[in-house]
Amino acid sequence: MKKIIYLLVLLLITTSVYSQKILSVSISQSHSKIKSGENFYLILKVKIDPEWHINSNKPNEDFLIPSDVSIVSDDGFLLSQKIFPKAKDIKFDFSDIPVSVFEGEFEIPLIVRIPDNLSDGNYKFEVEFSYQACNNQTCLPPDKEKIPVEIGIVKNSSEEIKNSDFNFAAFEKREVDESKQSSLFDEGNLLLSFILVFLGGLALNLTPCVYPLIPITLGYFGGQSESKTSRLFALAVIYVTGMAITYSVIGVVTALSGSLFGALLQNPFVLIGIALVLVALSLSMFGLYEFQLPASWMAKFGEARSGYFGALFMGLTMGIVAAPCIGPFVVGLLTFVGAKGDPVFGFFIFFVLALGLGFPYIFLAVFSGKIKSLPRSGEWLIAVKKIFGFVLIGMAIYFLLPLLPESYRGYILPSFMVLSSVYLLVFDKTGNNIKTFAFIKNGILILIALIGLWLLIPSDKESIQWEKVSVEQIKIGDGQPVVIDFYADWCVPCKELDVITFTDKNVIEESKRFRRYKIDLTSTGSEETQLAMKKYSIVGVPTVILFDSNGSEVKRITSFVNPEEFLKILKEVE
Repeated sequence: MKKIIYLLVLLLITTSVYSQKILSVSISQSHSKIKSGENFYLILKVKIDPEWHINSNKPNEDFLIPSDVSIVSDDGFLLSQKIFPKAKDIKFDFSDIPVSVFEGEFEIPLIVRIPDNLSDGNYKFEVEFSYQACNNQTCLPPDKEKIPVEIGIVKNSSEEIKNSDFNFAAFEKREVDESKQSSLFDEGNLLLSFILVFLGGLALNLTPCVYPLIPITLGYFGGQSESKTSRLFALAVIYVTGMAITYSVIGVVTALSGSLFGALLQNPFVLIGIALVLVALSLSMFGLYEFQLPASWMAKFGEARSGYFGALFMGLTMGIVAAPCIGPFVVGLLTFVGAKGDPVFGFFIFFVLALGLGFPYIFLAVFSGKIKSLPRSGEWLIAVKKIFGFVLIGMAIYFLLPLLPESYRGYILPSFMVLSSVYLLVFDKTGNNIKTFAFIKNGILILIALIGLWLLIPSDKESIQWEKVSVEQIKIGDGQPVVIDFYADWCVPCKELDVITFTDKNVIEESKRFRRYKIDLTSTGSEETQLAMKKYSIVGVPTVILFDSNGSEVKRITSFVNPEEFLKILKEVE
């Protein structure tokens, strides 16, 4: 009986705490009417009861839930920046270290990006403020407040209406201060910003998207006719510069237009164009012709040699190959460039990023080209060129795979690997009179043939059972957590997730408590893809979004993750 009374008293205390209004929130906005594609500003004002505090956006303890701000929109409104105030570090009885908290009254300035090409009219969305309130004795369960916002979209800037009482000064301060979370790209930090972006580009080489660049670079530079290191280095720099130019243009256009990053690789004309370039280069490896500009062009360009223009053209083409490499770092840059709305600045940011991405290929190009300067060149050199020729044809097939029937895709490239290896082993004896070279050549070809045969073996691996539905059929927030996998046929990390991560037994078992959806974004121009991009703010693929049982987004994955990491993420979603 005493236990029952105790539980009733505890229930009454808990109920009274929940019924208490811990905080109140309100919104002020910079415009009541604004042009489509522009940024507009909000200030979220929070007032907390004096007896309570809420965790900051970085509360110093893993078990504490951080405060956060997000946007809930069916029309594609994007929260591009949120500026939290300076938090207080306070020591509490339940924590061994000071906890970072917000108290009293404070403001959170927000920058919102309006989608391009919205038709005129009034639009509504919600600003969602999530938090966890605590005092010195206890912490309440996480909670959230939703504030509706209405904005009018007009045709041109002359029709825009600014709210005169809005505090624009909150967005004009440029101090590099943790309390402001000011952008890394302020003028005073520009050099540091470019260095970090360059390093981010280097890190992209760890993503599977760039794997095709390795054999392409080896194949192209391995067939160069001159072996001078200075010339090879110059060609490699021009190659990487061309790649950076294309990557930059695609990135900026994507950020400013809202299209899917890397979507060029679902365009049949682009895929066929890349394949033709690779086949043309491979034919020159087989000795059908020497790849050079017409004599009239050579005369016009003076002393410029055809190899430089070929390297630039090749780099411009390969920039498209690199473009789909998406990850949290690139998503952040896309969001930032889209919010800033400065195409010139955006171009240079992505140019530096692509230079970082391409930097290792300078050394790879020099190395592959210098193979030709090894002693005893002759027949073995012709054999090397033929191998590189088959490599380029294989890459051409790789880019054409999305255009072929899905039932045959998995067999075409492995079959080519086996057949080309058998041809070079059995029928082409070039270079076999040099014992050391023949041993290395035949060993590599046998390995490639074995890999091809292994890939041809049908896989009966169990995988996550996905529901392939339309965007309108997705159900979220009905008491069951949800995971949505947005993928495309041309997306290499998507395939890696399918083969490695989604086939893990523990991942499959844990996923059974989720509602599981798989959405195909291969055709960027389709209404279904555009609706998915707008509704879920999809910037690139892969994008895997996890929602809790209440319908709140708790995690967004934009790159390959291994089974262990994905399993950990699944277990954290309630």
